[in-house]
Amino acid sequence: MRTTRFGVSMTPTTDVVATREPAVAAEESGLAHAARRAPYAGDARTGRATAAIRRASAAIPPSILRTLTAFTARSGVDLRPALAAVGLHEDVMASTSLRVSYRQSCAVIRRALELTGDARLGLRVGVAEQMTTWGLAGFAGMAAETLRHAIETGVRYQRSIGWMVVWSAGEERDGYVARAELPDPSVDPEVAAFLHEKAFATAVNQTRLGFSPEFRPVRVEFSHRAPVDTTPYDQVFGCPVVFGAPANRLVYCPTLVHSPMPGANPATFASATECLEAQLSAGRGAQELSETLEISIAQSLPEVPSFAEQARRHALSERTLRRRLAVDGTSYEAIVDGGRRERVEHLLRDGDRTLRDIAHQAGFADERGLRRAIRRWYGMSSAELRRHLADNAG
Repeated sequence: MRTTRFGVSMTPTTDVVATREPAVAAEESGLAHAARRAPYAGDARTGRATAAIRRASAAIPPSILRTLTAFTARSGVDLRPALAAVGLHEDVMASTSLRVSYRQSCAVIRRALELTGDARLGLRVGVAEQMTTWGLAGFAGMAAETLRHAIETGVRYQRSIGWMVVWSAGEERDGYVARAELPDPSVDPEVAAFLHEKAFATAVNQTRLGFSPEFRPVRVEFSHRAPVDTTPYDQVFGCPVVFGAPANRLVYCPTLVHSPMPGANPATFASATECLEAQLSAGRGAQELSETLEISIAQSLPEVPSFAEQARRHALSERTLRRRLAVDGTSYEAIVDGGRRERVEHLLRDGDRTLRDIAHQAGFADERGLRRAIRRWYGMSSAELRRHLADNAG
């Protein structure tokens, strides 16, 4: 079996304030490859902390949120309050360089599911998404030589598209298969179902738009349970759909994927991928640096290394360190804030801990500072947050 895997790392910045700095795509990394074997890379000491921080990292282009907002608005459902609740006000959402976190995105999706009452919202949003949503990566896919080439192009540059699943693709025993996995296994089941259904509906719809209107997969497999009514799946996919499967898989005909793309254009493809590769190269070093700092802070709390100390550890001047973090769309202050936020949330889940103890372990000077931070992060009091976490435990 030969499989192409180009994963996506969720590590650049925190979600306290959505960044408007230019953010760039990341190439296949050890972290992304490790996501195929385990939820997150990390040793016994840091695994839990780094997983939490990645959930809060602002690394995702907000294409899903923009599509979802426009789609629900047509049904009279206004998601702007839900966006504002996670710091994504209208002026922020208009930024072309905006990156959002997994946490922010999941919160808005969860609210959309509640407001619409539509358990199959992911399917409908996926079908409504246009090829232009994918930007340069979508353009490159249309210019690829074959359908397989187009799929693997999309997988390689998936981070620039704004997927909230991690795609891999390759030959398996039953055909050519695209797999979609969640980088955060703790996502609510309803949100997880939305993400997988939206991913496969989008992939099939885009294939029909860019390859052939008659395209149908061989089979679609979802890991979540079957709904009462499976008619919408038949309408969207036009093929057998399996629920309760071991993995989320989109199975293609192994011979069909070698068919030429109607818009194949080697020169255009080369030009587009040259730009995408430049983005990968530019972002690689800065992303690794951000990740290293996140882990360092998770290990150091309640103490926080000074910015000068971090620069010294990395043999960089403070100015260079600040500039490299800016390339990744973040700052040291934002990374520290995100690390503290995750530590606070983890400690609040233990109902026996006092606020004084939590403030100390998260590196706050006193309870007052902790209370202000919780209000800023979550828009609620510490008592309300503790109840919310208890209600959603498990």
